[in-house]
Amino acid sequence: MLQRTGRRYSAGHDRPLGGYLAAMAGFAAYTTAWATAVRLRGRPLPDRPEPWDVVLTSVTTFRLSRLLTKASVTSPLRAPFTRYVAPQGPAELHEEAQPENVKHTVGELATCPFCMSVWVVSTLTAGQLLWPRATRTAMGALTALAGADALQLAYSALVEKTTGE
Repeated sequence: MLQRTGRRYSAGHDRPLGGYLAAMAGFAAYTTAWATAVRLRGRPLPDRPEPWDVVLTSVTTFRLSRLLTKASVTSPLRAPFTRYVAPQGPAELHEEAQPENVKHTVGELATCPFCMSVWVVSTLTAGQLLWPRATRTAMGALTALAGADALQLAYSALVEKTTGE
């Protein structure tokens, strides 16, 4: 029945539903472990997130997700599951997931900043609940890095516009 559903769903395309199901199960186990750690620690949950924490978490999630999924320096982490295609933007790479079923699913996760951001934001949220000072310090550094990246790109665009180079 599962294979028939997968064939009908995919409409002739290669869609690794089994791999996606495994990734979802892995994510459920991952978040359950974090939730258990938070509960065992006995820290009370806030009534609602502070607006500044939401902004800080958003920028940090963006930057860390791109760093993990696109940066040249983190390509050794992705290499077992991906294939290099070409450069993509400043200090970023375009890679594709390897075709094998499990490697394909992990490769998609490892190259997709949108997919990775779900794991990153969950980790950051747990970190804020378990180790708030250390997590916010690291988040501040990654947010500063995102700001520096934006300034580098703006500076490059300004130089190109004014000099034509």
